[in-house]
Amino acid sequence: MNAPQKPSVIADDVVVTLDYTLTVDGEVVDSTAGIDPISFLQGYENIIPGLENELYGLKVGDQKKVFVPAKDAYGEIDPEAVVEVPRKDIPKDIPIKTGIELQVSNEDGELMDAVITAISKNTVTLDFNHPLAGKNLTFEVTVVDLRAAEPEELEHGHVHGDDFDEEDEFEDGIEYLDEDDEEFEDDEDEEDETDNSNGTKK
Repeated sequence: MNAPQKPSVIADDVVVTLDYTLTVDGEVVDSTAGIDPISFLQGYENIIPGLENELYGLKVGDQKKVFVPAKDAYGEIDPEAVVEVPRKDIPKDIPIKTGIELQVSNEDGELMDAVITAISKNTVTLDFNHPLAGKNLTFEVTVVDLRAAEPEELEHGHVHGDDFDEEDEFEDGIEYLDEDDEEFEDDEDEEDETDNSNGTKK
């Protein structure tokens, strides 16, 4: 059977390998400079839509500067995504300090990223907005390679690689917190709680 023809331009169902530099408010916040480029399946929302939509038609070697407004990136800041939880419901192994990032499992078992933004004597404020919510993004990209996706990649909707393991995504030192107060089972003495109401940023 003949091998799939190598794509000439970025289109849906094409695996794109891309170098990029991300700038926010004039500051570089992420880049593939000095490391491996990223690879993703075009048309499957593996990357933010505002960037993905601007890549169609580019060829290997092409460079482009892409401005992505917040609404097409990580969305605007949602005030309802900032919630207070009882301090006693935070597991003992999670440091209660502003700036601490953690993952929360909701009642459906879905994992959500959050950051501690405020602390009081009895409550902890968790912000579930993406760190770049409300931010306009500027990408400078270079197309490194293009290839046809494998049938399994099209079926699963993402790129497969030698080191790819879906189960690794939430492992290695990640701490968990259940957002549903009734599901916390930590009944240790509350006298262990310290008054760290003035936590420092990470």
